[in-house]
Amino acid sequence: MIRMGILDFDTSHVTEFTKRINHIDIAEDQWVDGARIVVGCAGQSTIAPHRIDEYRTQMIDYEIPLVAQPDEMIGKIDAVLVESLAGEPHLERVRPFLEARIPAFVDKPFSCNLHDAIEMARLSKLYKTPIMSASSLRFAPEVVTAADDLSSNETIQGAFVFGPAPLDPGNPGLFHYGIHSVEMLYTFMGTGCKWVSSRKTEHQPEDRATEVVTGLWEDGRIATLRALRDDPYQFGFTLFRQNVIHSEMISTRYLYRELLKQIVKMFETNQVPVAIEETLEIIAFMEAALISARHDGSRITLNHKNT
Repeated sequence: MIRMGILDFDTSHVTEFTKRINHIDIAEDQWVDGARIVVGCAGQSTIAPHRIDEYRTQMIDYEIPLVAQPDEMIGKIDAVLVESLAGEPHLERVRPFLEARIPAFVDKPFSCNLHDAIEMARLSKLYKTPIMSASSLRFAPEVVTAADDLSSNETIQGAFVFGPAPLDPGNPGLFHYGIHSVEMLYTFMGTGCKWVSSRKTEHQPEDRATEVVTGLWEDGRIATLRALRDDPYQFGFTLFRQNVIHSEMISTRYLYRELLKQIVKMFETNQVPVAIEETLEIIAFMEAALISARHDGSRITLNHKNT
């Protein structure tokens, strides 16, 4: 049984993950086996400090012991979940755990800049301790099935994905919520994006402007993402193969369960389901999209390989 600690209580993931891992206050078909949340640290928040007290109270109701400082969890856990909503604090929040050789899941966004992402990858390699970051959309049953479609040997020639992408200045551009759709895109396309162009609707407030992001892969394939600023709250995709076009909407019912299965498996095996190189490229993709949107859709080359 993997003993998990959970850090920073400003997101519903804190309680939703605890329900599924500890088999409490949720239907049995949502349960995830093999681990248990044994301690938590309410921590801090740069985006939603008003949420901390609510989730702290709920974790106390779930009988999760709490500590005042993150390092007090060291020695009590086998793995850590870093849950801060903002990407900016993640490097310093996860650093002491990697130094103590405690495997870590860092919730999305992994970071909001490529420099911090590369440093976390460096620490993981230095201390020979696995680190993982991923959106739950990557493991949605519909996405996994479509990406691994055994009925077709045809390579995905291109993809179109869409999903909600509300904005928050603490996680600029796609980093806040659009990352879910970016991770879907990379599940289908793999790594190798060469440049990104992002265009927004003109003469609209920032939080209402439609944003469309296009990426060109090194092998000539093209993929597109539409960031939905308003309702409806829906995810979907279209895949283009040589002889087949596959479109599908995504159910959100089992997203947390499927993500947590992958997290627990990583902590059990030390095998990371999403290579850190792909996570770094995803950060570079969103960083490039942010720059492009600020420069009227200019093509921005991804620079993660030269950093």
